[in-house]
Amino acid sequence: MIIPIRCFSCGSVIADKYEQFKKRVEKEDPKEVLDSLGVNRYCCRRMILSQIDFIDEVIQFEEKGP
Repeated sequence: MIIPIRCFSCGSVIADKYEQFKKRVEKEDPKEVLDSLGVNRYCCRRMILSQIDFIDEVIQFEEKGP
């Protein structure tokens, strides 16, 4: 849903790199994008690569107030 601020394993900040990754990965190889963003640890790469944006699917089930 929402990308975590920090990597669960090492604690590096990764949330600031996610938007650039998402935009650039449409045209470029994910490996090259992660290298250029400075995401070198495999635990941080896992956090970014395994992120799934499904907020649009979940928001339709939001309970409306009275």
